[in-house]
Amino acid sequence: MYVSLRESPTGSKAKGVPGGIKSRIPATVIGLGLVSLLTDVSSESVAAVLPLYLTVVLGFGPLAYGFIDGINQAVSALVRLVGGFWADTTRRPKPIATLGYASSAASRFGLLLLQGFWPITAMISVDRLGKGLRTGPRDAMIAAASDPRALGRNFGVHRALDTTGALIGPLLAFAILVTVPYGLGGYRSVFAVSAAFAVIGVAVLVLAVPGAKRNRALTAAVEGRPDRPRWRDLVRPRNARLLIAAGLLGLMTIGDGFIYLALADSGGIPPQAFPLLFVGTSATYLLLAVPFGRLADRFGRWKIFLGGQVLLLVAYLITAGGEVGIVGVIAILGLLGLYYAATDGVLSALAAQEAPESGRASGIAAAQTVVAIARFGASVGFGVLWQFTDQRTALLVVATGLLAVIPVAGWLLAKAGRRAAAS
Repeated sequence: MYVSLRESPTGSKAKGVPGGIKSRIPATVIGLGLVSLLTDVSSESVAAVLPLYLTVVLGFGPLAYGFIDGINQAVSALVRLVGGFWADTTRRPKPIATLGYASSAASRFGLLLLQGFWPITAMISVDRLGKGLRTGPRDAMIAAASDPRALGRNFGVHRALDTTGALIGPLLAFAILVTVPYGLGGYRSVFAVSAAFAVIGVAVLVLAVPGAKRNRALTAAVEGRPDRPRWRDLVRPRNARLLIAAGLLGLMTIGDGFIYLALADSGGIPPQAFPLLFVGTSATYLLLAVPFGRLADRFGRWKIFLGGQVLLLVAYLITAGGEVGIVGVIAILGLLGLYYAATDGVLSALAAQEAPESGRASGIAAAQTVVAIARFGASVGFGVLWQFTDQRTALLVVATGLLAVIPVAGWLLAKAGRRAAAS
């Protein structure tokens, strides 16, 4: 794979390189990938200890954790569309993305200083607000710098770098918990290191990532529309089918923390080793994000996206089986990594191909918002089920629901895919 450190105009032909820019990875993609790597070291080191920190150290139950995990999804959903529409309106996605990354960095210091259910909930809300604000503008910058034929590949490259951070973060948390005596001090050390990486990520974004450039007059002429986002573009039939399908699948997608807690309960994983569960998922995702992005570009993005949901269903069913042993744990972590490789960047690529160029950030943010809201409901509902029944029953209920919605989502995505191919 050849990495270009010089931006090339979208659609241009690189001399001597068949397919032009399709063979190159733009500097914006690499730069934003490095920012996401550093930020994910920060966020995933916290995420890797948060389930045990809340349930073991602070003594919260599954329902409380489900609520906080749902906050992770819901709060970001409240501002994703705002961030996307703001970026499309001002044509300045980089400052908006920077504000989002800075907000998340500030929340790390809050986790370091505060305790208790509501203070922690507030800090997680600030972090998720930052994530929601930055995601649409960041992905719009990636799409704007990419050849449309290589959207899946370039989003895969970004997600691979992002996932490198997600791999390093839990390993870092594991090393800290092993080194620092187990207890509150170890968790505070994790939060302090997390804050440092978040600040470095913001600095790299400000100093090293080029801002998106766009020819507004050319955009309006080519698309035959004013160069501004329009909300009705988000409910065009093709885009609406994607949003409905993504929302249905999101309603049956629970947070990874629940899966890891179930594995810890059934497999006797020691608390210090808990962050390593996140490593297994991230390692698989890292290895396969780019290959799956290429497969999506070649064979159809909706097909790869739907295949990822089938892999998630298998992971749920294996986890619901109870004591799975080390082989079962490895299989489940691998399936979760495969699921993310097939769906995370591919969803953004699907949304980018459906949205008009003048409203690309809004289109991507709309898809992510629907998924985030749906997953909030899934997390809270799963927490209630686990609290008042047991983890096996809760997992089987979610698996049954996912099995039911996959064919419906497949029909919607296939129809949207055929319309996209025709146009």
